[in-house]
Amino acid sequence: MASKGWQHPYVNIFKHVRVEDWKRSAKEGDVSTYTNKTLKCSVFQIRGPAPANSYILVPKNINQSLGLTGRYFYLLFRPIPGKYFVVHLDVSVEEGRVVRISFSNMFKEFKSTATWLQFPFLCGAAKDSVYESTAKSARHGLVGPAPTSVRWTCLMLDLQYTLNDYLNRSYSELKSIKLCANMAVKNMFTSDLLLNPGVSFGEAKRMGLASSQGTGHMPRDMSFPVPKGSSWHDRYDYIRFPSEGTKLPFDSIQKGNPSPSKARCVTNQRSPIREEALCVDLSKPVQDRVSLIQQITTPRPLPSYQAPFVTNIPELGVVPNHEKGDWLCCDDGKPQQESIFSSSHRLPSRPSGDSDDGGVHVYVHPEDDFNKSREESEEEIVCTPVPHPLHLSSSKEARQQKLLPDPILGLNRIIGFGGATTKCALWTKSGDVVVYPCHAIIVSMKISSNKQRFFIGHTDKISALAFNGNTTLLASAQTGNHSVVRVWNYHKGNCLAMFRIHAHSLSSLSFSNGGSILCGVGKDSHSKTMVVVWNTISVSKGGEVTILAKAHTDVDIQTMKVAFFDDTRMVSCGRDNIRLWRLRNGTLRSCPVNLGDYQSMDFSDVAFEEGDSLNQCLDDRTLYASSRSGYIFEINYSTVEVKNVRRLSPAQQQHANRREKLTFNTGPGIAINSISVSSSFCATGSEDGFLRLWPLDFSAVFLEAEHEGPVSLVSVSPDSLQVLAATSTGNLGYLDVSSRGYNTLMRSHTDSVLGFSVDGIRRHLTTASSDGTVRIWNMDTLHQLYDFVSEDSPCSVAFHPSEQIFSCGFSSGIVRVFDISSAKLLAEHNEHRGEVVGLAFSPDGEFMYSADSQGTLALYNASEEDHNVIRAVCNVMARGTERAPDALTVSSDSRCLAFVGPSEYIVTIADSQSLDELLRVDVSILDVESPRLDSALKVCFSPASTEHLLVATSANKIIWVSTKTGRLLREVSKVHKHQCSSLAVSEDSRFLLTAGHNAVKVWDYNMELHINSQMFIGHSQPISQVSFTPDQLGVVSVGDAIFLWDFLAHPVASLSESSSPLRESHISAPYSVQQEAELSGVQLSNGIPRQTAPVPSSPPPRLGVSTPDQVDKRGFGDLSICDNTLTNSTNTVPGTGSGPSSVPRPASSFLKVTELVSTSPLNTSHMDTGELQKKKPVRPDCYRHFLPRFKTSTLDQAAVAPQPDEEGIKLKAVIGYNGNGRGNMVWSPDQGLFAYSCGCVVVVEYLHTGSQRHLQGHSEEISCLAVTHDSQTVASAAGGSNGSRSLICIWDVHNGTCRNTMSYHRGTVQSMAFSRDDRYFLSAGDFSDPEIVLWSSKTFQLLSRVSLSGPIHDVAFSPSAASQLACVGSQGAYFCLIHTHSMDVDLKVQRVKAPAEVGDVELTALCYHMDSFLFTATNRGHVCVWDVQTQRCFMTWEADEGEIGVLLCQGNRLLTGSNTRCLRLWEVEAVQGVRPREKACNAGDSSTNVVLEQEIMLDGTMVSAAFDSTMDMGIVGTTAGTLWYINWPDNSSIRLVSGHKSKVNDVVFSSDEEHFATCSEDGSVRVWSAPTNELVVQFQVLNQACGCVCWSPSASSSKDSACVAAGYSDGTLRIFRLASSEMELKLHPHHVAVTAIQYSANGHVILSAGKNGLVAVSSPVNGATIRVIRDHKGAPITSIQCVNEQCKSFGLEGDEMWLAASADQRVSVWAADWLKDKCSLLDWLTFPAPTYFGDDGKPPSLAAFCPADPGLVVYTGYGVEKELSFYSLTKKQIIKKMALPHWATCFSLSCKSQLLAIGSKERVLKLIKSTSGRFQDFLQHSDSLQKCHFSPSGSLLVTVAYNEILLWEVQGL
Repeated sequence: MASKGWQHPYVNIFKHVRVEDWKRSAKEGDVSTYTNKTLKCSVFQIRGPAPANSYILVPKNINQSLGLTGRYFYLLFRPIPGKYFVVHLDVSVEEGRVVRISFSNMFKEFKSTATWLQFPFLCGAAKDSVYESTAKSARHGLVGPAPTSVRWTCLMLDLQYTLNDYLNRSYSELKSIKLCANMAVKNMFTSDLLLNPGVSFGEAKRMGLASSQGTGHMPRDMSFPVPKGSSWHDRYDYIRFPSEGTKLPFDSIQKGNPSPSKARCVTNQRSPIREEALCVDLSKPVQDRVSLIQQITTPRPLPSYQAPFVTNIPELGVVPNHEKGDWLCCDDGKPQQESIFSSSHRLPSRPSGDSDDGGVHVYVHPEDDFNKSREESEEEIVCTPVPHPLHLSSSKEARQQKLLPDPILGLNRIIGFGGATTKCALWTKSGDVVVYPCHAIIVSMKISSNKQRFFIGHTDKISALAFNGNTTLLASAQTGNHSVVRVWNYHKGNCLAMFRIHAHSLSSLSFSNGGSILCGVGKDSHSKTMVVVWNTISVSKGGEVTILAKAHTDVDIQTMKVAFFDDTRMVSCGRDNIRLWRLRNGTLRSCPVNLGDYQSMDFSDVAFEEGDSLNQCLDDRTLYASSRSGYIFEINYSTVEVKNVRRLSPAQQQHANRREKLTFNTGPGIAINSISVSSSFCATGSEDGFLRLWPLDFSAVFLEAEHEGPVSLVSVSPDSLQVLAATSTGNLGYLDVSSRGYNTLMRSHTDSVLGFSVDGIRRHLTTASSDGTVRIWNMDTLHQLYDFVSEDSPCSVAFHPSEQIFSCGFSSGIVRVFDISSAKLLAEHNEHRGEVVGLAFSPDGEFMYSADSQGTLALYNASEEDHNVIRAVCNVMARGTERAPDALTVSSDSRCLAFVGPSEYIVTIADSQSLDELLRVDVSILDVESPRLDSALKVCFSPASTEHLLVATSANKIIWVSTKTGRLLREVSKVHKHQCSSLAVSEDSRFLLTAGHNAVKVWDYNMELHINSQMFIGHSQPISQVSFTPDQLGVVSVGDAIFLWDFLAHPVASLSESSSPLRESHISAPYSVQQEAELSGVQLSNGIPRQTAPVPSSPPPRLGVSTPDQVDKRGFGDLSICDNTLTNSTNTVPGTGSGPSSVPRPASSFLKVTELVSTSPLNTSHMDTGELQKKKPVRPDCYRHFLPRFKTSTLDQAAVAPQPDEEGIKLKAVIGYNGNGRGNMVWSPDQGLFAYSCGCVVVVEYLHTGSQRHLQGHSEEISCLAVTHDSQTVASAAGGSNGSRSLICIWDVHNGTCRNTMSYHRGTVQSMAFSRDDRYFLSAGDFSDPEIVLWSSKTFQLLSRVSLSGPIHDVAFSPSAASQLACVGSQGAYFCLIHTHSMDVDLKVQRVKAPAEVGDVELTALCYHMDSFLFTATNRGHVCVWDVQTQRCFMTWEADEGEIGVLLCQGNRLLTGSNTRCLRLWEVEAVQGVRPREKACNAGDSSTNVVLEQEIMLDGTMVSAAFDSTMDMGIVGTTAGTLWYINWPDNSSIRLVSGHKSKVNDVVFSSDEEHFATCSEDGSVRVWSAPTNELVVQFQVLNQACGCVCWSPSASSSKDSACVAAGYSDGTLRIFRLASSEMELKLHPHHVAVTAIQYSANGHVILSAGKNGLVAVSSPVNGATIRVIRDHKGAPITSIQCVNEQCKSFGLEGDEMWLAASADQRVSVWAADWLKDKCSLLDWLTFPAPTYFGDDGKPPSLAAFCPADPGLVVYTGYGVEKELSFYSLTKKQIIKKMALPHWATCFSLSCKSQLLAIGSKERVLKLIKSTSGRFQDFLQHSDSLQKCHFSPSGSLLVTVAYNEILLWEVQGL
């Protein structure tokens, strides 16, 4: 038997044999391919009168074998209706014998011989079709040709079981397959897994289906598409053969029950105890009937680990055994959890009766509890020997209860017009109805009553509409990449046909007058205009729509219309053309109209003159066309010539403001957008907003109507009495020609509706939209009453509950209150700093509340006209705009206010009259098993029970929380497929309303039914808000448009009869544990045993409940209260947090609660520096302050570095300098110490030799360095990992060891300094923790610490007095003095503000001058001179135009470095002669000249500097990642260290290992010398990112001709020659970013890959693209590799191999001989992977040839497991796998010692010995690794993390 490792988990047979090439497969007869609209992919169609004469045979040679060993054979096919088909499978059994297994709908009965099994196939039919009814009533009903409603089928044959059961043979392998006519086939595959096509990946994961258990979900490329909201089993058939459940022989293959449960025989006795299912002893007649039904039913198996259990067996009616002709049926089990606009129909259940031995009762419980809310419910299945389908008993325990009525919502009105276009609106033939699109819905409105009718079915916005002549057929098209066209029966409202056109932006549709022809215009995939003509003559009779003709053209077409007098003639117009078209003999041809001098014109519309008769002579036909330059053309249709040209010009202003009638003349024109012609006049719609009616001679306008915006459409009604007009601003109306009156039919927002509010008394609706308007609508007439336009964008609105007042919040933070009756602005408030995300009135109308995106909550007095602010509280709301527009909810009794905040994980309930906090609920600990923290999205009080607060969470859950105790009362999971965007509860708390993405759901509030919800669709965009109307008779939902629904729920007699158990528990006086148990469960019990008890037997303690004195510090760290009514601010200094409770917490029963018993202000401790309000720290506005680069990676704490002297690789060199650091370079010229940081490594470099030593102890980016004055000790500081405190390391420079570590600062360390005598060491925290800490330099014990009032930027010790030091920051300068008292050390601080002369500035840097002066710099370029003794500034001057961040002083010379890239040297000797004054003088005064000696421009902002004592020479670091050597006497600058500033995308060694090249996001390619680590040359391309780089191979180039090729984001390749340092060639083979590039092994071609998956083969000589390989199209290529290898051993011609790996886990391996222009696919590898749900990018797919054996491919990427796979090209199978702890982000294989280097996002570089699996971890990078590469010899390794480049020496494991 062949090895089967490569066949796991499945083998795609068509891909395995490359069926489309027909080299390893054969076809005979009528075999073709077409794109199936149901499966949305290409399928094979096999047709023929005799099945044996048309077939597909795999493999082609009958002497060969497929060698497929998978136990299960899967066939994805659809029999052709009315035809026969046959399938033959040749299977090998033991001893090499071959058995043929055949099945066909030609076979009448089962036949068996020793070498042939023939099974009859009974075709399935669509649900509820007449064929299905026939199949249920008589078994022979579907024997024969396939019915017309036959569906796509997934057939699974168990080959092993079939052979064993029928022939007693052992299955060996599948040899060949023959698919004979008549059928359509998508694919076929084999597998050892029992796969379920109806289960998605997510469902399989939840159900525990795994390949290790022999089951799973269908592979992605083998699955059938299922639209959202549909069930797989409602659209397709799944047939398993043999069926599950009995061992009796089977005699037919037939569709079974799609129920997800497996039938089991059980006893008829009820038992409350869960037991194993038992089998019933069956009598012979019953056995016959059971055997018969089990032969044709195939229920889905349960997971192997989950045994079915039996509870509540219903009593079923029993039929006597002698009814042998009965048919035993199962309920189809269609998922009924959510009904979409339809009610489910149930047959009446039979009365229960006593059972006897003659009957069998089979009861199967679903896989999951009924009371668990699921997106798709599962139904109980009962099999009984009765002559018709039987549903469950009507007893309460067994009956399926659902939400009634069904449907509970009915769409009544839609306010909106347009969406994708405002150029579509149609009259019906009667002239009393207008049909128009509203986003994804077609609306038919009667103009007399405004009554609407809807056509629902499109899934995207509608772009075109068309009627036939008598308006019985309506055609519509939607936008999208693949436009869908639907044809409707207009009067019945049903869809007759739906078909796809492979085009996007379908812009025009036109029906012929008789409805037999439909013409459409769109753009194809190449953006060329495509015209399609369909035959629709039989569509009204149920016939198919076929394509008559299709044409592709470069001509622009704006509109196209079929001539009403001839179905074969069309006319079109567009930019620079008017064309006449004709359909003849299946071909569409066109000719242009000769426009003469009017060629360059943009034509907008075309119309025929309405003749008196369809038989009018063609010569008399006139065609009218309009243009955007104001011209109207009259064209003779027969001669194709222009008869007249007229131009619409603006009216002349005469007699004050009176406007004269328009005429056509030669003046400047007005753009005409639309034209419509009747028998007596012509109507035009123009850009100036006018609808104009003209006589046919166009002498003068006789009627016009002005609109608010450009008129985009005009259409004359069939009776010529009305003219329809639409504007681009969303208005639709019509002009009554006889009465000259204008009627507006519909106004609409032109952008998304953000929020709404309803005035229940006056039935007014106010909406806020992204179009910048607030509008008020009449809900009965749909008329727009008011329109408020503001330059500020409205965000949320709220009506006053009783008065005619509404408020509106804007994106600027302004809240305005309007009085509608007087059209007056009552109040305007500016309390908010961010966008208003919540606005609400209390139900009693006394108060108003507003909240913003920055966390501020405001309370207003709504009883007063000016709505005064009562209180504003900062940082109590969760930040962000995602909770808009209803971030606030007020209880129905107006006592409580609830919102999400202060963090997204906390829900707060506050007193509505004071905003005092009452209760906090932490929702993040709800699901302890979830890998993510759950956050709150929306909150809502229950109106009838104010003790219930509903919270929608990010995990798609809704939880019920007690507002008194914070207890979790109930939870519903998987509320929507997307996150819940809005929720509301009905006034009687019987129903819950939710919105998620595009759907609205109505739920039973108590969740006591089996089917608790109904779902309703119609919106084409995410819904912003949904709510009940105040009268509870309707529902409003807004998003793309405004939907008004009728709420059809049955009223109740009294509220008490419908009160929920939750409410009753609060009303009842005694409290019991049993009641608590009912409240705490996920849902109320319905008799099914629970997995775990909801609460312990005794009431558990509340978790995290504390008084204000015990509130945890984190709860109030960001809270500051700004009370406008108080004069003194209130401090909220946290106390000591309480420890965790020792009592175990029941799972998911309680939420973390912080309850505030008292609302009085908290006690605060007195501070010497004054009382400070705790606000969220904000980074100061200066570059000098360090900010770590943002990283998404975290260090793997489990990784352990190898022991010293045992490392397999040693760090040789660090390339680059971290320009993001501040003061992170030190230099001591006297001692020769030079150190700087790169990433988390301190590099000590010896300038005379260029060698490096590396100090490694940090795991995060190093912010700053400091050195002692004796240069023996270096201090480095970096942030802590995983939120820990910053780490300061003290290094002994002599031996490179870490002497000590300190962790104190909560944020990063901003600056450090040693005292002059090296006794003290000072560290300063960043803006999040502005504290300076004094340490002992001997013991490094903390001596003293002081918290300062603002951020600190720089610190320095006095050069003369060791006890004096100074700091500068946002609040000014701090002069510090160290006081020692025996063993105690105290630090005294005096703050002095910056001098008024420099304005409001930040002091950014400082340095001492002599003994008594201090220089400080500002972020505006000033230098201030201070007297240290008097602490007074006595001199300032403007030293730079930008911010100065570097300040050094030696002697009388001062150095300044700024963000203007300018380094300046100043002579400051004059400072010593200035006496301190009361007021600072300016250095520009004649007596106090400060002289600028020299200046140098560098490549970036200065961040560090060190100079010698004379200031003649020094080193300066810049943000560009460069360290410069500065020599002032020579006025020269030399690069010492250079690195990349931006992310490094690729790194690669040259073949001789003399150089390596890197490329970066900033567009640079840099070549480095490997021995010296110095930059050799840099190639810079501006405004492009360089994504990949490669070297020319050694075989094709000498040292002088070595080249580097690089790929860029604009799709270009550039080849640079190293010897000349110039670009040699530029290629442009791609239109998208280049992701991989590689020279061929011999250098003859360059292979490059784009982000779209296309691989281009280009010549490096002339730049020509030789070929394009499209096999990976659609998935970005992640890696390409080429190797020298003779391919004869693989059966192909070629002297080298190359591979490409793409992001969809596919690897292609190719054999090539480029000199002979040959390139053949050698192998194609597909690695299965589940759907990726991570927040960050999916791990890349990486593949490479093994250097020692190119016949071995090593692969790693996202998949089922984290692993390395070794695939043999000769054996065609995976021969080895190696498990990995993390997903790999990069890897490289060494040709020496079989080593692998693997990098991960967890910052771990893993060195692995591939033979033994031994590995070592290296943690020298501070971010996720993105590239690693061994040198060709394997002696060096280079690794990259962001811009950190580390070079390693490889020693081996």
